[in-house]
Amino acid sequence: MSRTPILSASRKDWIATGVITAVCALAVGGAYFTSDIRSAALTTENTPGDVEVQVLAEAPNKLAEAYTLDNAGVPGEHKPLVTAGLVVTNDARTVHATNQDGSEAWSYSRKNDDICSLGTAWNKVVVTYRTGVGCGDVVSIDAATGQYANTRSAINSEDVVSVTSNDRIGTVSTDRIDLWRSDLVRTVEYGDVEAPQEPDMQPNADCTISSALTRTENVALTESCPNESGTWMRLMKGTPEDSRKPEVTTNVQLPEDGARLVAIGQEAATAYVPGPTPALRSFDKTGTETATRTVAESPAVTEGTTPFAPATADLPHHMTWFDGTRLYLFTPTELKVDRVFEDAIGTPVAVGERMLMPTDKGIAVVDWATGETERTIPVDRGGYSGPVYLAMAGTTIVESRGAQTVVLAAS
Repeated sequence: MSRTPILSASRKDWIATGVITAVCALAVGGAYFTSDIRSAALTTENTPGDVEVQVLAEAPNKLAEAYTLDNAGVPGEHKPLVTAGLVVTNDARTVHATNQDGSEAWSYSRKNDDICSLGTAWNKVVVTYRTGVGCGDVVSIDAATGQYANTRSAINSEDVVSVTSNDRIGTVSTDRIDLWRSDLVRTVEYGDVEAPQEPDMQPNADCTISSALTRTENVALTESCPNESGTWMRLMKGTPEDSRKPEVTTNVQLPEDGARLVAIGQEAATAYVPGPTPALRSFDKTGTETATRTVAESPAVTEGTTPFAPATADLPHHMTWFDGTRLYLFTPTELKVDRVFEDAIGTPVAVGERMLMPTDKGIAVVDWATGETERTIPVDRGGYSGPVYLAMAGTTIVESRGAQTVVLAAS
């Protein structure tokens, strides 16, 4: 019976093995030393932890400035970013989370990458960075603990605008829309996809997206397409069977160019339609027009960039949009204009059973059921005269004033 010979390694084999090992080590080391992970720093200082956040039960009698934070902001974000009682701000490469007392809870920064978009959902802070894959490097951080939650990296456009709801977060550019669920797994991919894995997955890849909004399972967009006049308004599912293949439920062709989304509900969406007689037009998932109203020209739309990101905010019984001059309140289902406030200078926030609305004189306390302004809380904004957007962080009211975020304490 013959035996299988025992193979011994020669000197050449050992040299070859050593070379391969060295090359692999260099490759791994090079990847580490040039990676975005190595250039990232997550620093926790004074995190609140997973505790119940106390909020204002009713509109305060007075407000006093507690502290001011510099905030570069990101395209498409108007109102202050707040979550878990924290105020979230950013500069070019760093995200800061600040406690109600002004102390820093945590920060996250990249050494070499610029921030593209920033948003909050699911009690997390989600930030995208511009790297070698465009604005496709994403990290989410648990707001209360300052710990990493999820990451993703995929090809995306170079310039994007945030798209955020309580259930989805993502980005939109003139080329494409990407939406992710809470674990950052993509649920919707729409538009001009680079290097698609399969043909005929995208129905309108040659169109230019001009705005997008989402709420629960409803995703809406406007876009213009080659050799077609006017603007297409499309509604699609938030969770299609295959994220790479959008499931468009409604296509509405608006005859005017330049229409932009300004509100969205679970079953409908509203577009501002420019022209000699501007109008707000709402359509549901069947394509039925649920509401229309002639309105004044919106400086926010006419002077806005593309993709357009409307200044919106939610109330318990209304969706709101600030058009650059006035505030609209929409009913939640049909998205019918319920009230218009000409003295607003930004988006409101709900406190108890009242709407707090920024005005030139301070913050108006409004009964949204009647539209009556019951009183105004004086706020000294110094020489600032631009738009003001409100949010509530715990028991503080937060104002976004251009490049500054101002926290007001109740007294």
